[in-house]
Amino acid sequence: MHVPSRPGTSATRSRRTEDSVSTITLSKSDAASVKTDVVVIGVVKLDGGVALPAGTESLNAAYDGKLVEVLSGLGATGKAGEVTKVPGPKPGKSALLVAVGLGTAPDGELKTEDLRTAAGVGVRAAKASQSVAFALPTPDADCVRAVAEGALIGRYAFTAYKSEATNDAPGNLTVLTDLARNKDAKAALERASIVADAVHQVRDWVNMPPSDLHPAEFAEHVQKLGKEYGVKVEVLDEKALAKGGYGGILGVGQGSSHPPRLIRISYTPKKPVTHLAYVGKGITFDSGGLSLKTASGMISMKADMAGAAAVVGATLAIARLGLPVQVTTYAAMAENMPSGSAARPSDVLTMYGGKTVEVLNTDAEGRLVLGDALVRASEDQPDLIVDVATLTGACVVALGTKVAGAFANTDTARERVVDAALAAGEAMWPLPIPAEMLDKLKNHSKVADLANITGEPWGGALAAAAFLGDFVEEGIDWVHLDVAGPAFNDGGPSGYTPTGGTGYAVRTLVELAAATA
Repeated sequence: MHVPSRPGTSATRSRRTEDSVSTITLSKSDAASVKTDVVVIGVVKLDGGVALPAGTESLNAAYDGKLVEVLSGLGATGKAGEVTKVPGPKPGKSALLVAVGLGTAPDGELKTEDLRTAAGVGVRAAKASQSVAFALPTPDADCVRAVAEGALIGRYAFTAYKSEATNDAPGNLTVLTDLARNKDAKAALERASIVADAVHQVRDWVNMPPSDLHPAEFAEHVQKLGKEYGVKVEVLDEKALAKGGYGGILGVGQGSSHPPRLIRISYTPKKPVTHLAYVGKGITFDSGGLSLKTASGMISMKADMAGAAAVVGATLAIARLGLPVQVTTYAAMAENMPSGSAARPSDVLTMYGGKTVEVLNTDAEGRLVLGDALVRASEDQPDLIVDVATLTGACVVALGTKVAGAFANTDTARERVVDAALAAGEAMWPLPIPAEMLDKLKNHSKVADLANITGEPWGGALAAAAFLGDFVEEGIDWVHLDVAGPAFNDGGPSGYTPTGGTGYAVRTLVELAAATA
């Protein structure tokens, strides 16, 4: 991805060049004799000790059958995410053995997310320039995909703005498996590579400084990628938005000198089995507008476009995979800034489709841009609409920083998406949309069809979902994902999740399309 020049910078910077992306392959090589810098294995936690999973027999033999004893002597407990390093068994082959705790396996089988996380932990334990081989359990193609995904998305760093970039190119990654020549395993590896590339792209967008990624620049990036991957991209600029009556997007963006955009991506394969619509909130920076955020509250607000980035990244991945599912995606882009032209509390906006909204808090802006996009998405008559948005701090209060909230107008639709998230390894929890919330929004405005807040300090995530649901055409299944917590990691890296943008929801949306196909 191209990173535009910053003021005072003479050259552009690009992180994602061909020599900075890890490659991954499958191999039937023996874990004890494979030539690599690092071999990653798993360690299972048992009552009173640890055990080695299947696939590590040759390594254990290389340590004279005492690998468990060695690991235990170094303090290994098998706790999930724990790392124990041991010198490699054969000089000239693997220089280092990294044993990663897998936790307990009560039913005797490890979950794919355990393997994905272990691969991420293992690759982070290696240097960027080192080649890494993964001797984790891969009894089937799903496990192969999990290990490959964890390895690829775990090896990520955003260094485009470092003045002293490292010269260490990522080493090659190898999944050691008896399924190396299996057709399903090869397909799993390809999917993992494409999905990981999409996750990296989304993380890059989210991590970029807001001074370098306004709505227009984001639209340009999407148009370029659309040409590369053969999907149709349409962009409505501020003039087209005004002509079309997109009052929500225009109202949010009117305070910024960088005008808003609505991006529409169309992927239409031959004989699609269903039609999905993805809608993303794309606030490239959220100051709160005239309802100004606190100074500390603004620091991570470059990530307020993570929903739009996720739906775009997932759509491009679906197109690259050639899934037989039609996908129409909308990214509603704006910058929410305070100025003499900014929307004021008590202003009334006429949304796309004709509804009027009284803006009583300009920091409740994401629902305004999404309202326009949801009406437009409904016009396409999809079988299911899924919107993704870093929408409310209230959802973070309810579910914490690692779990997204899932709201829907039907239980069946919500279950489809939550099941896809579970299969993809992304934490998600169903939440309700009480009927009284929409009534409160309607009653809180005395001059418009509804207000953008209820005026109450509780149930903020539920009220936001109720607001959005009012812009979905009756009869169309719809799911709203509030990803305010897991879309951006303010803490240290863990598993395959780095600090900063996480790429959350990409894997869920791809899994949803794949499961539907």
